[in-house]
Amino acid sequence: MNNNTVNNRLPDRKPDIFDRIMSLKLLSWAYPFYEKNREVLLYLFFGALTMFLSIALFSVLNVGLHMNEHAANIISWIIVVFFAFVTNRKWVFTDVPETDRSFFPQMIRFYGGRLATLGVEELIILIFITWLHFNSMAVKILAQIVVIVLNYVISKLLVFRTDSSDSSNLR
Repeated sequence: MNNNTVNNRLPDRKPDIFDRIMSLKLLSWAYPFYEKNREVLLYLFFGALTMFLSIALFSVLNVGLHMNEHAANIISWIIVVFFAFVTNRKWVFTDVPETDRSFFPQMIRFYGGRLATLGVEELIILIFITWLHFNSMAVKILAQIVVIVLNYVISKLLVFRTDSSDSSNLR
């Protein structure tokens, strides 16, 4: 499968780096699965990158620098939410028009949703690390799994949704 084939298969959007990678001969057998499940696969890919970045930052701050677990979590959260917004907007939810007018409403909804899941994560940390003294890294990893699922639902239903006001602002 070459780039022309990829271009013909994606009439609604311009092929990106992931489409080009999946169109390589070595991976062409998986292209139909990728094409059908692209959004979920890329969300999981970037969600995993976000999770690893969050865990690494939390580990450096909490374990390495002995920072309070809540402060370490909030600092890592601030950094990874920006990363997540950019990757979700650019590569994951590509069926939503990216316009100058849609940027700030999407960002506000995205950060609002992430604040809600930060609250869930902080509650998990409070209960299982602060009160029950479980292993901080084990709890952080489990909390990240819960947060990734919640963030996908929020992003899909509230942030990167197509509605009449967004679709009228095509690029």
